[in-house]
Amino acid sequence: MTSVNIDAHVHWAGNGSSGGGSWIRLSGPHRFLARFMLHQIQMPGDALSGDFDRIYTDRLLAWIRESSVRRVVLLAHDEVYHSDGRRMEGVGSFYVPNDEVLTRARAHPEFLPAVSIHPARADALDELERCAEAGAVMMKCLPNCHNIDCNDPRYRKFWERMAALRLPLLAHTGGEHTVPVVRAEFSDPRILRLPLECGVTVIAAHCATRSGWSDPDYFPHFVEMLQRYPRLYGDTSAFNLPARGAHARECLRPGIQERLIHGSDFPVPIQGLWAWARGIISFRDYWRCRGIRNAIERDFQLKKAMGFDAAHFTRVGSLLRVGTA
Repeated sequence: MTSVNIDAHVHWAGNGSSGGGSWIRLSGPHRFLARFMLHQIQMPGDALSGDFDRIYTDRLLAWIRESSVRRVVLLAHDEVYHSDGRRMEGVGSFYVPNDEVLTRARAHPEFLPAVSIHPARADALDELERCAEAGAVMMKCLPNCHNIDCNDPRYRKFWERMAALRLPLLAHTGGEHTVPVVRAEFSDPRILRLPLECGVTVIAAHCATRSGWSDPDYFPHFVEMLQRYPRLYGDTSAFNLPARGAHARECLRPGIQERLIHGSDFPVPIQGLWAWARGIISFRDYWRCRGIRNAIERDFQLKKAMGFDAAHFTRVGSLLRVGTA
């Protein structure tokens, strides 16, 4: 898969209408954000209360097939747990069971399944083995939203088993405003040191950039860690948002660009205005990309216009679990 364009950061979301067990539970500003995202991907506002699972899947598949991207890593999303393995009741805004992405990947070759397992779960190791055998190519988590201190020594066996299975970890880094945050301090990429020391290939989603202007800027820590940990990578997901793309120009530097992979963060809005305002892309490229209806293709074209090379879009193919695709 090293020559195939892959979007390594695409969310699946569902309301359970297909019977797979997913749920969406929105309140306050997250309700507004969800409807804004639906509008951006041209889905009806009432889709959340209807046959959302099918509509969302069909929209995503259609846009992949019409884009320069051939496959996407489809992300599950675990529930939130205490460090002792107890589920946090009433916490979290959505849930996507691992079987949702595993099943869809078996049905559609465009999807590469990334499972989500909180390492404090009593069945974490068993679920890891099950998912790896079922074809998982990656494991994904949001430490600050899932309440995962990745450096907790109690999780060492979990990370060691992931390393043995050659299953990479996609971990959210930097601020977060689209999903409720439980432990803001876990946004720091230095929370990923133990998995790296255990031999796990780790992709720091968003390169530890800000989500909002008031968030701490952890990007310098990410760059420092790149020099220390050869198994650490970053992704450029959501770089076409106001704050996330603030370090996009620095990400094009030699020594950093070679460690980055392409991701859109679909269905998070994708707009080129901010890259143009920073002088990273020309007005001509901004206007051209603005007219691209397909959000998957729009992000791909914006990243090309920003200066990311061809390897940026294929690199993750060499990091995914061997023999799964």
